[in-house]
Amino acid sequence: MSTTVATTGARSDTALSEKQQRILEYLRSNADTQTYFKSRLIGDELDMSAKEVGTNMPALQNGEFDVDVEKWGYSSSTTWKVTT
Repeated sequence: MSTTVATTGARSDTALSEKQQRILEYLRSNADTQTYFKSRLIGDELDMSAKEVGTNMPALQNGEFDVDVEKWGYSSSTTWKVTT
C-alpha cells in the first residue's frame, strides 16, 4: 500500500511507500546542510536491512523533496550524500 505524501518544498506530490516515508523523515531529521549516511546505519536506526534501504532510496533520489539524495560510495555499505 502506498500513500501520497506532500513534502515541504516539493514541486509535486509523490506516492511513497511506508518504508520510503520513514527513510525520508529520518534523513530530514538528521541531515544538516550536507551529511553522509550509510545504508547499514539507516537500516539499524529504522529496523530495516541495508538492502531494504538501498532498494527504497531511488524513490527519494528521483522525487522532488526538500532533501537531495545522491549515491556516493560503496565501501562496506552504500553511502548516500544528503543535502538540504
